[in-house]
Amino acid sequence: MRDDLRILADRSYRMLFLARTLSLLGSAVIPVALAFAVLDAPGGSATNLGLVLAARSLAQVALLLFGGVLADRMNRFRLMVGSDLLAFAAQAVLTVVFVSGRPSLPVVIALSAVNGAAAALFLPASRGVVPQVVAREQLQSANALLRLSRNSTTIGGAALAGVLVAALGAGWALAVPAATFLGSALLLAGVRVSHPGRAVTGSMLADLREGWREFSSRSWVWLVVVQFAFVNGCFSAIYVLGPLTAKEQLGGVTAWSVIVTAQAVGLVGGSLVAMRIRPRRPMRVAVLATFGFLPPFALIAAGAPVWLIAASMLVNGVCVDIFEVLWDTALQNHVPNEALSRISSYDAMGSFVLGPLCLAVVGPVAERIGVAQTLVIAGGVLGLVSVATFSARSVRQLPARVPAAQPTTV
Repeated sequence: MRDDLRILADRSYRMLFLARTLSLLGSAVIPVALAFAVLDAPGGSATNLGLVLAARSLAQVALLLFGGVLADRMNRFRLMVGSDLLAFAAQAVLTVVFVSGRPSLPVVIALSAVNGAAAALFLPASRGVVPQVVAREQLQSANALLRLSRNSTTIGGAALAGVLVAALGAGWALAVPAATFLGSALLLAGVRVSHPGRAVTGSMLADLREGWREFSSRSWVWLVVVQFAFVNGCFSAIYVLGPLTAKEQLGGVTAWSVIVTAQAVGLVGGSLVAMRIRPRRPMRVAVLATFGFLPPFALIAAGAPVWLIAASMLVNGVCVDIFEVLWDTALQNHVPNEALSRISSYDAMGSFVLGPLCLAVVGPVAERIGVAQTLVIAGGVLGLVSVATFSARSVRQLPARVPAAQPTTV
């Protein structure tokens, strides 16, 4: 563990780590504060909240590929600074809109979409910068620490949001993410790492096609992305039908809070485990970890005790983060740096493409065939897809190649 933390002694990585932590903390506050701000506003309703959240999600998905192309064409740190400043501006205006007391729904929807656009620019660039600031042999530790930060701020940010909303009101609570985005931009602006120097000769559409060729030519990449399209789609059943089961059979919101908290604790534990393991075949271990996603489906379907479901979600959290760290590290080790952000954008878009559809249909399906049956089918599909992915030789045999390359600083 101490060896893994030594990477924080590097100034560039330390500033990246602190910037990401600040940005993630603000992002974790937004869902709670924004939800109560919208619902507490005059005429606030679940429909209004759904429109606001959908605007952010749609803008992010729509612009992810554009963000990936931009991140491979220009200085990624500058793009991240610009993204954070855009998020700061949108969040600051959103705060003023709600504090004023009469927020306009179209304005709130538009500002939420701007936040989604900022996230679409930030995500592909943030994946691409890690190999620019750390040596190859430190990539896994660097990714694990960033995931640990993400998971810790998710837990802490949700709790902080509750305190802020109770103490200051939802409108003023939205000012905190604005401050964290500004702080992140200032930290990132102080990082001095050279741009990889890729020559830009074609159009953005040509870059997008080139990114697709890089993505589709690596079967281990697109196979895992297809797997996670189904993983995220199937897990929608847990997030929709889990709370319903908790309400009807397990004692209500307290039971579901225990279950979700257990998963969050597992995510933190998974980050710590991922710091220590160094598998020779990282994707073999990563895909095997996805089989740890299956027990919650069976246990919730069977109406198992809360503690048993919580234990399965804790295991799920550990497995999620082991996968994420090994996956990010594999991409950074095996994908050319000049194409990494575009491939990351295809990864993010493909992995979540089935999520909105599954969220929309899981309720009606459960009403028609039953909650337990729906969960069993979703878990079965997830298991079959994971078996198919693991059977692919390109996935199982991918080596943990770690070239002795150092980041170039100026």
